Amino acid sequence: QVHLVESGGGSVQAGGSLRLSCAASGFTRSSHCLAWFLQAPGKEREGVARIYTGSSSTVYADSVKGRFTISADNAKNTVYLEMYRLKPEDSAMYYCAADSGGCPLFDASKYDYWGQGTQVTVSS
Repeated sequence: QVHLVESGGGSVQAGGSLRLSCAASGFTRSSHCLAWFLQAPGKEREGVARIYTGSSSTVYADSVKGRFTISADNAKNTVYLEMYRLKPEDSAMYYCAADSGGCPLFDASKYDYWGQGTQVTVSS
């Protein structure tokens, strides 16, 4: 069973930065796709960034391109989301997600495993 644990959330002022971590365990394959999603109150979960750990190829949502960076440390089984120039509209619960088979993009329904989330609050 895949288990994901996020950490690193917090409160920052606009323009600040945070680094989120997602510690993963239980994968049976050496390479897999992991993604970060955010969910603001009353809104649907939306994809932010995705990485394939085999090649470190990445995909970003347009809203975060140039501000967020997703990376993976395969030795630590950890995926990171570095967030820079944060905006109040980035405030949300951030979730790490993994898929057991393919490598979906940002369709939350296609991801099989989810962490408990970590809260990011950006004040203006």
